[in-house]
Amino acid sequence: MLIGHSRQQVYLAVGATDLRKAADGLAAIVQLDFELDPFEPCLFAFCNRMRNKVKILAMVQHFVFLRGFWLHYFRLEKGTLPWPQEGDELNPLGITWQDLRWLLEGTPLKPAQERLIKTPKYAL
Repeated sequence: MLIGHSRQQVYLAVGATDLRKAADGLAAIVQLDFELDPFEPCLFAFCNRMRNKVKILAMVQHFVFLRGFWLHYFRLEKGTLPWPQEGDELNPLGITWQDLRWLLEGTPLKPAQERLIKTPKYAL
């Protein structure tokens, strides 16, 4: 199960990433290549060249003194994911939590103009 919530910002690394990298290596990509802060409460998703493996980096802070990275790993046994390739979109691609779930279920992303972003009516 993926840690996060429906209003959390998600950034997708377009194209292939070397998934031999651990949390520190992926955080370095976020900071140096994307020029984003890896310590923000966002999800950063990376896919391999064969498009059958995904790593998702998440910073979690429970209290003022307890924070750290979660590294989620997803692997398909058969088939490939419809991951956006370089040239299709900007890198990193900002998407919604719902878009990430659909992408991991095998649904291709629609172009940014056609994506419907729903905000919940009520917050608990």
